[in-house]
Order: sequence, then structure tokens, then C-alpha cells
Amino acid sequence: MTFKDLGLIEPILRAVTEIGYTSPTPIQEQSIPILLKKKDLLGCAQTGTGKTAAFTIPILQHLATEKQSSQRRQIKALIVTPTRELALQIEENIKEYGKYTNLKSTVIFGGVNQNPQVNKLRQGIDILVATPGRLLDLIGQGFITLSHIEYFVLDEADQMLDMGFIHDIKKIIAKLPKERQSLFFSATMAKPIVDLSNQILGHPEKVTIKPQQTTAEKVEQSVYMVSKEDKIKLLEDLMEARNAKSVLVFSRTKHGANKIVKLLERDGIKAAAIHGNKTQAARVKALNGFKDGSIRVLVATDIAARGIDVEELELVVNHDLPNIPETYVHRIGRTGRAKASGEAISFCSAEERSWLRDIQKLIQTDIPLVTDHPYHDTSPEEAPPKQGGGGGRRQGGGGNRKPQGGGGKRPQRSSKPRR
Repeated sequence: MTFKDLGLIEPILRAVTEIGYTSPTPIQEQSIPILLKKKDLLGCAQTGTGKTAAFTIPILQHLATEKQSSQRRQIKALIVTPTRELALQIEENIKEYGKYTNLKSTVIFGGVNQNPQVNKLRQGIDILVATPGRLLDLIGQGFITLSHIEYFVLDEADQMLDMGFIHDIKKIIAKLPKERQSLFFSATMAKPIVDLSNQILGHPEKVTIKPQQTTAEKVEQSVYMVSKEDKIKLLEDLMEARNAKSVLVFSRTKHGANKIVKLLERDGIKAAAIHGNKTQAARVKALNGFKDGSIRVLVATDIAARGIDVEELELVVNHDLPNIPETYVHRIGRTGRAKASGEAISFCSAEERSWLRDIQKLIQTDIPLVTDHPYHDTSPEEAPPKQGGGGGRRQGGGGNRKPQGGGGKRPQRSSKPRR
């Protein structure tokens, strides 16, 4: 099946085609037809399965095909998610999928000055992505009304409950119109989650997608403990010591991706970055160069990397570990596809170690630890970077398990002067 087979309108189909999407993931294939019929949906799926596209694309299609009134735009779709990071990712997806529609969206979250967010709301929007705390705050101040909501999405419901947002969610639900299409997504379906879904949904269709764990089993994995400051040096040494012709490097931020490319290029390593701030032409040029071998290293953020499909990709490097464990599986799945084997190397700083435990819990294995390198970091674990917007880091539960030692090639220390 292709996206064309799902009955998408031309503006949305053109956008997803430009991103590089060809065939829908299982949750997209199952969910999009249901949602296009305006039925409620109860989805059990992990992050990294493609569920954001599964719920945003139908909403965009509904809104794009509805007759627009000449009056000021009202918020018609509300997507509530627990953390700033997830909210930003969803809103970036909406802008990409809806770039050829006339729809407007914005994202709100706590931990930052509210004035820029309020100014965007005053201009009028169709789709709002929000974290619970800031949403209720701006409703209380009179900047947001939910009386025109036609489409409501509660994403990462289990994480919402873990982070103590249950009362906030109930307050939000009470302010929604009774006549609406509701979508509810959770990675687990424990009784409190089911009870909450019953308060939101009418008679929903159900879609369940099992976690993708088999991908991780096909890829040779290793982790290097290294300080944030030494990550680029370690990457340069690995590139010098290995003969990999195609290396995909993941950065958590757009700024970080640009910085990695700049430093690699300074060392004579042909590299390019793809992320949300790059034009479509720049992304296509970088990806084509990576595929034909003229670019050796492609540095990507998670959203920009979703359309990448490169045959015989030899190595994936997680320059920054993701704070969502399923994203790790999605990243390393870029190598080791079909019957091919692949390799994934992860750099882990002191503040990322709790995220490493979450990843190991999901894939049910300890990733081999490589200590035989010049930048091995033994400093104490630090608190992870805070995620603003009514929510912190995803809580794992990986315990205090430490990764066991393992093999791996020793990177040769470069003789180049260090910056």
C-alpha cells in the first residue's frame, strides 16, 4: 500500500511525498482510513511507530476540505501531549504535512514567556498543540476557548498519568464540546488508562501496534561514555579509524546538527545536515549526495530523518541519545534493514545515562560498553536536561542496571590539533 491508496487530497499527498514517505507504517495504514471516516480511535502504540502522521494527516485533511468561514479563525483541533519536546515535534510535523494547505497551527508549553505564544493565538489558528499546564493557564486568562473544537487528540496518555496530569486532563475534557472526534493514544493499556479513555471516547475503533524490538536485535550496538564536550572529538576519531562510506549521525537539535557538520567539514570530512530549518531543495540535495556517495556523513534530527531510506547504510551514530526510548529503535533501524547487518554506536554523556537505561529496558538487553578510547568518561551521573512545558523527562524504570562491558574497535587518537 502507498499513501496515494489512502485517499489523501493532493496538497497533503504532495507534502508527504516530498518528505520521502512512500508506504505508510502499520499504524498509519490502519488508522488513517478510520479517522477519515470521523470515527473515534483508541490506539495502543509506542512513539516511533509513525503515529503522529497517523493522527495529524486526517485532521489536516478534514480541516482543509471544510468550508472556511470569513470570520476570524477558531481553534478547531486540539492535540494535548505531556512534554515540550513532543509538542514541538508534533507541531513541526503538522507544518510539514500541511505546508500546501491554508491551515495555521501553533504550539504552547510552559517554562517560557507566554507573550509570543499569545500573539500567535491572537492572529487566529486552526490547530493547537499544547502541554496541559500552559493550556489551562491560557484558558484561565481568557486567551483560549475550546468551544469550537471538532478534533481532540490525547497523545502519550500513559506518560500523562505517570507525570501526574490526570486532574489537568479531566479539566480539559470538561471544557470540550460533546460533539467531536476524539483520538486517544497510549503505549500501554493498564486499567487507569482504559478508565480515562472511556471518559474521552464514544464507541471507538481500536488499533494496536506491537513495539518494534526485532530491529534492535539485527544491529550490532555499542555505547561510549563521553562528556558532551568530547563527543565531536570522538566522532572525528571514529571517522578516521573506520572506513565506513556512509554514516548517519543523529543530533537532538537543529543547531547541534549544523555545528557537527561545520566541525566535520573543517577536518576534511564531507558532511551535510538535514532538519526542519533546511529548505526542501537543500534536503533533497543533501540526501541525494548521501545516496550517491559524494557526502560521507549525513547529520539529521529525528523528524528530518523519517524520510531517509538508504540501501546498505553501514553505520548509525547517536551523537545525542534520545530521551524517548522508542526513538532509539527507530534511529538504529536505518541500518541493518532486510537481510543486511548494520552497526549503531551511541555516545552517552553523564546527563543522558538515565535515558540509556530506559532504552535498554525497552530493547531488553544491555548495550555493550566500549571503554577503550581516549575520551572515556567516568564522572558521576547528572540530572538530564529539563523538558519545559508542563512536563519533564519521560520516566523510564530501567532501575540502576549498568551496561556491561563489550567489544568494539578502538578509535585511534587523531594527531590533528584539537580546537
